[in-house]
Amino acid sequence: MIKATVYVTIKQSVLDPQGNAVQGALHSMGFAEVGKVRIGKYLELELDTDNREEAEARLKEMCEKLLANTVVEDYRFELA
Repeated sequence: MIKATVYVTIKQSVLDPQGNAVQGALHSMGFAEVGKVRIGKYLELELDTDNREEAEARLKEMCEKLLANTVVEDYRFELA
């Protein structure tokens, strides 16, 4: 079994209104030192395989088909 961690983030060229809202809220709470905020997703998956190459290929397929909207999001993953 292989454990995978997937990180999905909005591309730098795409506006992040949720990140802007969090930044504004932090500023209003007195955290003026906070600069740009970007919001993303963190996922942990357990894959029922011991073949790392197969796991990487399947993860890429999962990310591109469901976990990330590749038009506006980037993704990366790590295998443990």
